[in-house]
Amino acid sequence: MSGSLNPTALARLLGSWDTGALPAYRELADVVRLLVMDGRIPLDVALPSERALAQTLGLSRTTVTAAYASLREQGFLTAGQGSRGRTCIPHRSVPVSAPGLAVPAGLLDLAYASLSAAGEVVHRAFADALTELPALLPGFGYDAVGFPALREAIADKYTAEGVPTTPRQILVTSGAQHALNIVLRTLAGKQDRVLVEHPTYPNALDAIRASGCRPLPVALPPSTSPAWDIEAMVATMNHQRPAMAYLVPDFHNPTGRIMSDLQRRRLVRAAASSGTVLVVDETLRGLNLDGVRTAPMSAFGSAVVSIGSLSKSHWAGLRTGWIRADEALIARFVATRTVMDLGGPVVEQLAAARLVRSFAEPLDARLEELRHNRESLLGLLAEHLPEWEVERPRGGLTVWCRLPSPCSTALTVLAPDFGVRLAAGPRFGVGGAFEHYMRVPYTLPPAQLEIAVRSLRAAQDKLDASPQLRRTLKSTRPAAVAVA
Repeated sequence: MSGSLNPTALARLLGSWDTGALPAYRELADVVRLLVMDGRIPLDVALPSERALAQTLGLSRTTVTAAYASLREQGFLTAGQGSRGRTCIPHRSVPVSAPGLAVPAGLLDLAYASLSAAGEVVHRAFADALTELPALLPGFGYDAVGFPALREAIADKYTAEGVPTTPRQILVTSGAQHALNIVLRTLAGKQDRVLVEHPTYPNALDAIRASGCRPLPVALPPSTSPAWDIEAMVATMNHQRPAMAYLVPDFHNPTGRIMSDLQRRRLVRAAASSGTVLVVDETLRGLNLDGVRTAPMSAFGSAVVSIGSLSKSHWAGLRTGWIRADEALIARFVATRTVMDLGGPVVEQLAAARLVRSFAEPLDARLEELRHNRESLLGLLAEHLPEWEVERPRGGLTVWCRLPSPCSTALTVLAPDFGVRLAAGPRFGVGGAFEHYMRVPYTLPPAQLEIAVRSLRAAQDKLDASPQLRRTLKSTRPAAVAVA
């Protein structure tokens, strides 16, 4: 147990909480909930008794009782004995419909930027894979490098894109995150610097920190021209000498930008000069909504390490990714990989080989669907949240929005009450940056996107009507929600 919180201490944490914009019990419950989610009220702490808190705050006991009841209903307070419930985090957020909104059961999850499976194509690939499985059953089933037919298919895909590749230059992994962890363990030691775009993919930042490395952020320009600040990246590599750089040049997550061939060539040359290994995440490269033509980064230099997967183009449930590099590096990656695991599942690799061979088969329909979703989301944001500045993505799965005030975390905390789950802007940066930003995926169909945007409007309105919520959250650390 973690003890109890006396009423004077809780009153000090609450500050000037009662704005009069909402019923007093609602405002009290909201601020306590936010303090719990922020970590300023620890978990498993007993709150003051209703009577003691009412006396300290100068409220009726009925008001405090109603606030505690609301916290219990939302899952932030245990039942406890009498009124001394203990703070907790709900197993799942409980959505509360906003007035006039038809929010379906459960949350609309906008923290994940992933599509449902390319159903018929994926199903057929697995059905075909099962017919091939009997021939492999006499073997051990371990292969730390990857199933040969899959490595050959991936190598042929790179060759077709103008980057001659052999199967010996491919290591199959259990997804792109697995691939990045292998690369980090091999190329970067503890306290080494890893250059990253700012903002960038949150799971990559998590992996960099978990490896003991230090992310070295280089800001993207506020406008799309130029899409990357190449001069700043080159200067950082020359002066800081990072061990590696993690980049997402193809429909960058979260902004949807794409790096020009000229910028790619310049970066590859600068990295070679500084001794920085460029690690390029290409998982979104296939989601080219505007038909932009660029060459893979590895076309401009042999020292580039490329990471790819089928998660965004086909289905995240496949858990199949890969690393492309020169043979000497692949050998080092394999040595690292065998400390982590002994290889991926065979049936998934059999299916993945078929999917890579016919990589474009489901894409035409999926790209058309994504274009329609993108236009729907952009139109809905313009209609319902016109004060949000929206960066139009060239491809990928997400829209990067600038908010009118630094309220990203506050919106993220409030949104589940209106049926939406979000990833706060600071999840995409270092040092608490991007409170002015929110990533919104367009992976849901238009009808659900409309509900989501209307819910965001309602959450924004509630935040605008309650300045104390802003003050309470001014120094809040964003919740570490899972992001994809």
